[in-house]
Amino acid sequence: LQSTIDLLRRHPKATIIWAHTGLGRVVSPFGSGAGPAQRSPEHLRILEKVLMDRDLSHVYFDISWDEVAKYIVATPESIAATAKLIDRFPDRFLYGSDEVAPASRTGYQTNYVMLKPLWDSMSPETVQKVKKLNYERLFDAARLKVRAWEKLNVTSIE
Repeated sequence: LQSTIDLLRRHPKATIIWAHTGLGRVVSPFGSGAGPAQRSPEHLRILEKVLMDRDLSHVYFDISWDEVAKYIVATPESIAATAKLIDRFPDRFLYGSDEVAPASRTGYQTNYVMLKPLWDSMSPETVQKVKKLNYERLFDAARLKVRAWEKLNVTSIE
């Protein structure tokens, strides 16, 4: 974890969206104390540590992926703790579908529906930011930065 934090610190001008809130295929690492339907008890504390660090204000968290949703909604306590954290830092979380090759269009909705208890546990303002407004803000800003870079660095190929 510390090596990842160090990497994030080395790139303060980059907008970083940490996919799946840092969870990977192996969600509860060996020795974490988490059971098969739980994420590591340290997971939310790690997110909070990053969110509170002023030097990491360029780091955002994506809550897509059904594996992440599964751990968020595993218990009433996990829903409440996640909602509380996101409500404290509503500008730093984004939602996405992250569904790999669904068999039908409804496959893209699976994660969204699974997160209904989370949506219902947060303020309406936070939910709007996570679902849409943060994405718009970050990606609109990125588009402007890319165009400015292109203007300075790309020459015409005519």
